[in-house]
Amino acid sequence: MHRHFLPSFLLCFCFALPAFAGSPASPVDSSVIKMPLAQGVSMDDAVQSMKLRANALNFKLVGDLPLYKQLEAMGLKSKRVEIYQFCDAAIAQKMLSYDINFSAYLPCRIALIQDQDGKPWLITLDLNKVIRGADLPPELKKLAVKVRNTINSIMEAGANGEL
Repeated sequence: MHRHFLPSFLLCFCFALPAFAGSPASPVDSSVIKMPLAQGVSMDDAVQSMKLRANALNFKLVGDLPLYKQLEAMGLKSKRVEIYQFCDAAIAQKMLSYDINFSAYLPCRIALIQDQDGKPWLITLDLNKVIRGADLPPELKKLAVKVRNTINSIMEAGANGEL
């Protein structure tokens, strides 16, 4: 029997309604991990660093959604909002074989977004909560921890402009 963990709708709202420093905490805020870009790291530098780190850790960039460009094409003013999607297909297949509900968490997403003041952030789902809430056998829990560590490493590289 598989236990359901976080409601899948949270994933859809993680990047649409982020709470930033200085704004009141919200339930969504407690379900994500946020990292500000370090001083002197441009948003383009962050993207390049994330791609390089993902490649070094054998995670594939499987999608890039430049949401701000779509908004601008619709005549809506928008700060930069992009969502990058990373995946290890072999791990994904094992998780899906165990429980198809993991499809709601695939691929792993990292949002690059500017807050209301223009400060750039990287934001992702807090996989610690997913791992704690999932009833995983030891071998799958080990893989879930590997995914969490890899996504955190990709974000840290981006936030710090590491090559």
